[in-house]
Amino acid sequence: MADRRAEILVVDLLGGIGDLLMLLPSIHGLARRDPDARLRVLTHDPGAGLLRVDPAVAEVRTPRHGRPGAERAAVVEALAARRPDLAVTTTRYDGIPDLLLASGARCVTDLWRRPPPDEPVGARYLRLLHAEGLLTRADLDAPARVHLPASARAAGEDTVDGLVAATRRPAAAPVVLVTDAGMAVKRWPDHSWHALAGRLAALGHLVLTVRSPGGDEHRAVGGEDGPPGVPLPPGDLTTLAGQFAAVARRGGVVVGPDTGPLRLAAAAGAVTVGLFGPTDARRYGVGGVDLQGLPACPHRRATAITEQPCWWEARCPLDATGPACMADLGVNRVTAAVRAATRHPALVWRPPPA
Repeated sequence: MADRRAEILVVDLLGGIGDLLMLLPSIHGLARRDPDARLRVLTHDPGAGLLRVDPAVAEVRTPRHGRPGAERAAVVEALAARRPDLAVTTTRYDGIPDLLLASGARCVTDLWRRPPPDEPVGARYLRLLHAEGLLTRADLDAPARVHLPASARAAGEDTVDGLVAATRRPAAAPVVLVTDAGMAVKRWPDHSWHALAGRLAALGHLVLTVRSPGGDEHRAVGGEDGPPGVPLPPGDLTTLAGQFAAVARRGGVVVGPDTGPLRLAAAAGAVTVGLFGPTDARRYGVGGVDLQGLPACPHRRATAITEQPCWWEARCPLDATGPACMADLGVNRVTAAVRAATRHPALVWRPPPA
């Protein structure tokens, strides 16, 4: 590990906020390994906004448009602007690995190779980069942590303080509900969200709901009863991270499906309760309390989720009314997990079998 690099390019063009956050420990590890290097990241908005305030990242680039070929063109531009000494990518489509290899840089383009079904994706990235001699052993246990400017922390504190004062709730820890995901197959039923919110409110918790941050991938659950909680004011992802950090400081919990904002909450320091159905919690878990719906589903493929018959259109082979794995996560089970997490936020609580 004696080699030093002046230019590092990291390419993550998978499209999701969660995908970028799973790579974040690797980005920070590469920056620590070569503190004098100029580290650039090519990724998508809105996740790119989290890195624009990160002192470990010298430059953030994004594709110029949303038409086909935009990602490949963005890689060509990044390579033309500065030739990297090291290029690392999670992106395998449209010949992007070949473009990086042709640049003459040292490249790591196979971070998805031969994954074990029970190794978290982010940990897998770290282990492969360590095997390549690019990270230290200490980096293997690094969690995802977003950089929060002081202004975002202060704004988050002001927001949560104001909501607590306005609702005059008892002193029970606040709970934030992330009620949607970018894919229908990952969504918990609306009636379950409303039931959970009602139970938590009856127990004295201030129940908050995430609105769509920066045009991202989720909606608030609605219906004739309205959203299940008090909406957090909208803003970009750094604003939302500041709000999550304020909730965490009060011993609060963030609940949601396998989606970017839930991972953002964990990266901001909050305890999370994750609701996992089509994705395997052993591989995609956030690291707080990760609840797996229908663990014995015969169609789930931990290392090939896009090949599952339910993945793209949320058509569950086991239940025509919706994803059976998400419906299997009962309100009683989720409520118990949230209550345990608020009582013991420093612990990783392991729930009993469903």
